[in-house]
Amino acid sequence: MRDRFDIIVACDLNRGIGVKNQLPWRIPGDMKYFKNLTVKAEGEGLHNLCIMGRKTWESIPDKHRPLVDRYNLVLTRQANYPLPEGVFKADSLDAALDFVRTGPVDRVFIIGGEQIYKEAVLHEKVGYLYLTEVRHRFECDAFFPDFKPYFHLISCSEITTENGIDYCFKVFRPNILGEV
Repeated sequence: MRDRFDIIVACDLNRGIGVKNQLPWRIPGDMKYFKNLTVKAEGEGLHNLCIMGRKTWESIPDKHRPLVDRYNLVLTRQANYPLPEGVFKADSLDAALDFVRTGPVDRVFIIGGEQIYKEAVLHEKVGYLYLTEVRHRFECDAFFPDFKPYFHLISCSEITTENGIDYCFKVFRPNILGEV
């Protein structure tokens, strides 16, 4: 396993990520990007790990849960929270990272929600931030934290439009001491 984890998120121009525990938009191209990025593992016998909070787990439609071809780990403080066989559980991000350290894991992705993202953007082991910028403002009740003081942009795709919604894929890297 790599010593770092990456973050993947889609957010609107207000950094909104959800409303009533659901995505406020439907963008199939973003879902395809998410799946392609989080499934592709390097090395035989390895899978990527998606770490998510309990509310994010619950927001995934039953027919897509657990996420296939990836390990799924749910962060919850509820010791007796029921999960299907093969889905892992931890009570903190650090406990989750310790848990997977020796497993057959290639890349680790934080996939939500709001509370886990807040911790992840400031974590010493954060790697890349894969951000789908949904170029509209939606009514949201969950938000991605202000990350710009801690990251810098390294790539941006062309703007694409689907279902009347403009979006693009951006990749950020954490600032290193001394970098501007």
